[in-house]
Amino acid sequence: MARTFVIGDIHGALKGLQQVIGRVRPKKDDRLIFLGDYVDGWSQSRQVIDYLMQLDQQYSCIFIKGNHDAWCEEWMRGDSPNPDWLLHGGLASMQSYTGISAADMRTHLAFYDRMLPYYEEGKRLFVHAGFTHMRGPAREYSQMNFYWDRTLWEMALVVDKHIPKESLVYPKRLLLYDEIFIGHTPTTNYDVEVPMNKCNVWNVDTGAAFMGRISAMDIDTKSFWQSDVVQLLYPGERGRNRPV
Repeated sequence: MARTFVIGDIHGALKGLQQVIGRVRPKKDDRLIFLGDYVDGWSQSRQVIDYLMQLDQQYSCIFIKGNHDAWCEEWMRGDSPNPDWLLHGGLASMQSYTGISAADMRTHLAFYDRMLPYYEEGKRLFVHAGFTHMRGPAREYSQMNFYWDRTLWEMALVVDKHIPKESLVYPKRLLLYDEIFIGHTPTTNYDVEVPMNKCNVWNVDTGAAFMGRISAMDIDTKSFWQSDVVQLLYPGERGRNRPV
């Protein structure tokens, strides 16, 4: 039976991405859903995009756009680099694109352009960060919330096991789906090194941008695979860790 794997934040760590894909060992009919933040952090952002495009030729893939991907795309299209982006891994992405040909740049931009803001399948939602509208992402006021919202995850952290679903005060957003898969907020922020589950929300960002790993999860069985600690794969680099 074909399987579906959801993959958390990558942040320019091609070595970690290749490692976790090798450990998953997807078969031809399996599907890969990537939750965004492919770039910014480690030194191989451009190469990550190249590899994702290769995977797209081999498997059924869905690519969701993250906030870092949106930042990088703006710069690639000619906007001045966002100062916050430069502080949070953007400089490494710019350096990885040094010397790219005009034709390859167009190919990359086409790939960024077809990334999805979110993906729904039945009663499952896949989104980089979250959404705020109580009637669901299709009614969202700003697409930026798909890239940046943390309130969905923070709400799930607080509500988990404390409020029954039958309660009138149970958050409406959490009742819209059986399962929601997100990235964006590293589980390592909570001293957790593996994917976290709160209420019906699964957070698959296990801190690859910093001192964590890239994670891939089977959405049905909840089995997961991880890369090594990414920093060990890039000795001499700091990822998104700021200098002391």
